[in-house]
Amino acid sequence: MSPGDSVTWFDAGEYLGKIGVGICYDIRFPEYALLLTQEQKCNVLIYPGAFNLTTGPAHWELLQKGRAVDNQCFVLTASPARTEAPTTTPPTGGDDDVEGGGKTYPHYTAWGHSTAIGPWGDVVATCDEGEHLVVCDLDVGKVREMRQGIPVALQKRGDLYRLTGTGGGGE
Repeated sequence: MSPGDSVTWFDAGEYLGKIGVGICYDIRFPEYALLLTQEQKCNVLIYPGAFNLTTGPAHWELLQKGRAVDNQCFVLTASPARTEAPTTTPPTGGDDDVEGGGKTYPHYTAWGHSTAIGPWGDVVATCDEGEHLVVCDLDVGKVREMRQGIPVALQKRGDLYRLTGTGGGGE
């Protein structure tokens, strides 16, 4: 596996506009979100991810709020529901068998808590660690209001620091 060399976004049409996509660990990098919102003009950032029981309670929602406030946009996250480790060892030779060697992948327990965060860092919708479908309305007008009311993108000190773009990744 190797890292990509571009940002990923797609155009969701007139109402939502452009939506940027990161994967799990990408949420820890504010520069990636800045490229999506400042260069590609994304109104929404989506991060599917599976933080664990250590980093989940400590960082999952905090990082979402940080990216939302930093970029004055909606941040949506999707996590798998939490499953507990099996109490018995699966038999070898089945779906869990790794190349016939009888070894299985270790169980991973995800934090869960899929969430939608607004541009002010407010929790718009969330769920717990169980199986849920999070449904909510996103008022993209709030992104425009926030960006006009606190125009950080226009007031950024490009003479002191700047991001260099990575180009495409869209449609």
